Amino acid sequence: MKTPAFAGLLKAFQRQPQGEGDCLVVRHGERAFRIAVKRSATARRLTLRIRGATGDIVLTVPARTSFWQAQDFAERHALWLANRLARIPRRTPFLPGEKIPLRGVEHELRHCPNPVRRAGPVWVESLDETLALCASGESAHFERRIADFFRREARRDIEQAVFRHATRAGKRPISVSLRDTSSRWGSCSAKGALNFSWRLILAPPFVLDYLAAHETAHLRHHDHSEKFWALTRSLCPQTEEAEAWLKTHGAQLHRYGRAGIPAINGE
Repeated sequence: MKTPAFAGLLKAFQRQPQGEGDCLVVRHGERAFRIAVKRSATARRLTLRIRGATGDIVLTVPARTSFWQAQDFAERHALWLANRLARIPRRTPFLPGEKIPLRGVEHELRHCPNPVRRAGPVWVESLDETLALCASGESAHFERRIADFFRREARRDIEQAVFRHATRAGKRPISVSLRDTSSRWGSCSAKGALNFSWRLILAPPFVLDYLAAHETAHLRHHDHSEKFWALTRSLCPQTEEAEAWLKTHGAQLHRYGRAGIPAINGE
């Protein structure tokens, strides 16, 4: 006869991972790794992967995989996780002294609480033969001011590029918004709303211009057909160069600042 306690243990032992909301924790030495569990109706085996952009760990399991099977699989790969995570570059926060690219050019972050000259809360200045991105005000607000600056600059550059490409393509979006996504740099909805990653402001200008052209071209061709690529290349001659840059350097853009920094005005 099963006691209530035993029944509870058995239920927990056989519990099925229910999707992204479930997680496991495994340890290797003094390190603990939090692993998101994703149940998939089409998966045929357990698959462990690390999202290079954020360092998040995801374990995809078949629908009928039990919790203990997922836990056991993850624990057997703890060393692999530790080695892979060790290769991911450290995050570079928006703090004084750190070096962050702006339009592909490295700038050192400087806190200037009482500037002699002031051109807004954040400005670019050459200090000691170094390009610096300076922010005034209290140190507690430094990170937020820098993040807001990057978003404002990204919105300005992206909107200008989209307007230019949309004029040539003869099709305008219903809106342009910014996000902080790790899976894509831009998107175009069926209704014509364009979304972009604010992190494109960190890349060289031709990369941002290409993404603006790419998503604008989707307003006319909501696919990746030959007509779509022909339009994209006509809008941005540096399409191949930009794609190559993103393939080689794109993941690095996600290591700057905190992941998922909220957008200005609730975007």
